[in-house]
Amino acid sequence: MLRWYVINTYSGHENKVKANILRRIETQHRQRSIREVIVPTEQVVETNKEGQKVQTERRTLPGYVLVNMDMTDDDAWSLIKDTPGVTGFVGATKHDDHRPPPLSRTEVDRLLHTQTETRTKVRAEFTVGESIKVISGPLSDFTGEIAEINAEQGRVKVLVSIFGRETPAELSFDQVKKLT
Repeated sequence: MLRWYVINTYSGHENKVKANILRRIETQHRQRSIREVIVPTEQVVETNKEGQKVQTERRTLPGYVLVNMDMTDDDAWSLIKDTPGVTGFVGATKHDDHRPPPLSRTEVDRLLHTQTETRTKVRAEFTVGESIKVISGPLSDFTGEIAEINAEQGRVKVLVSIFGRETPAELSFDQVKKLT
């Protein structure tokens, strides 16, 4: 029975491990036992140093790869376990005869939801106390200093000097850019 399992890899080597597993599946003819290998990712829109939006793909689970496989097939289990870069199955004990538990349906849905949905998160490289320039909105062309950063909502609180007084303004990441 095909179920989803999580394997642990060296961080940063997830795509290399996926390629190694796919190559080994093909050479050992294990396509029936191992159906799918996924490195969970999401699309993120980041603002670079020049203030330009750049869309990148980011791993949602660094150091982990999801595998849809039949764990009762000893050859398939060994193929995954012995792949270079794989440090083991998540949930397995050190004993070779103990198999890891599969993911529940809700866990699979939650993990793969970020893979299939086209979520776009905006992320910017700002720090508190940094000087910025407002590039859009009613405060356009004002300069200020970042007081707070809310990465979840993609917003910053900026202290802008209006008539000689520091006035807080909450702006989105794409409304401001770093001063160089």
